[in-house]
Amino acid sequence: MTVALTELLLEIAQTPAPTFAEGQRASLIASRWASFGLEPHIDAAGNVIAVVGKGGYRVALAAHLDTVFDANTNLAAHREGKRIVGAGIGDNAASLTVLTAYAEQLAQQGAPCEIWLLASTGEEGLGDLRGAKHFLAQHHNNIDAFIAVDGYLGLLVNQAVGVRRYKVSFSSEGGHSWGNAGNPSSIHGLAEAIHELYKIVVPLEPRTTLSVGTVNGGVSINSIAASAECLLDLRSLDTRSLEQLDKEARAAVQRGAKRAKVEHQLELVGDRPAGITRNATLMQAATHALESVGLQARAVASSTDANAAVPHNVPAIGFGVYVGGNAHRLDEWVEPSSLEIGLRSLEQLVLNLAKR
Repeated sequence: MTVALTELLLEIAQTPAPTFAEGQRASLIASRWASFGLEPHIDAAGNVIAVVGKGGYRVALAAHLDTVFDANTNLAAHREGKRIVGAGIGDNAASLTVLTAYAEQLAQQGAPCEIWLLASTGEEGLGDLRGAKHFLAQHHNNIDAFIAVDGYLGLLVNQAVGVRRYKVSFSSEGGHSWGNAGNPSSIHGLAEAIHELYKIVVPLEPRTTLSVGTVNGGVSINSIAASAECLLDLRSLDTRSLEQLDKEARAAVQRGAKRAKVEHQLELVGDRPAGITRNATLMQAATHALESVGLQARAVASSTDANAAVPHNVPAIGFGVYVGGNAHRLDEWVEPSSLEIGLRSLEQLVLNLAKR
């Protein structure tokens, strides 16, 4: 089994799937699932969906298709001892591998309950949980639980970290650095805004964070920048704290732009809800599933596809299925032997839920 899982892992990981361009990998997954005798379809959001079994407990198992890497990234993977190293090999190729292996197992042995298999789009970066949000908007009444198959073995995500993301744009007349000296610079406005943003005191409890992730602007060294922009990431475990930080961040950007005498605009490009769904049953079933393979569960807070279940009040958790490290780096690694353990733990989790 380990050899087959490793081959599948490499096939998935080396198939490009940048956020917003997951089609090639979606086709691969759909083809694989169809080869098992399932009847997958690709929905309007680009998700691959297949339903196995009917009646009883209804659970959705979701592993996201996309990676943080662009289409030009070298996805070739290589072995280093017991590890396989490569961009996106873990997040989320490893989880897709386990989900696909489980799909084959269900097709061969039958399902213990009604299982919705979901390979979702847009989980990373500015994807804003596009696939999971679409799926839950369409099917929240058709499922009893939502499980994001994502992350490291032993980790259970029982609390959704709320995320608010903005594209902040600055504009001014600009001009020649000598001939139009004194004209307002959009880069100056961006710098003033960032200075104001990092003066905001964020609470330690509930944990809340602020980060300017990217900046760019200007056209040449001898030009006064007519435009500049940055991407702003705001997070909190608490909805009220996130709203307060959002308010303060908007005001900080306004102060910075005003001081530099430039125009500014904020565009909301990401909104992931915070909260805890009614997931006590899921946590208990997942904890017992991990114990069955000799692992101890550790509850963590994170932002996953499970966030999308919060507005629909659908019980949801994140469930890790592999041993790995260096996520979102070119030297990400996975221990392929761990995939079989992840598969067994996922199978046990569903069996535990089916007994409810």
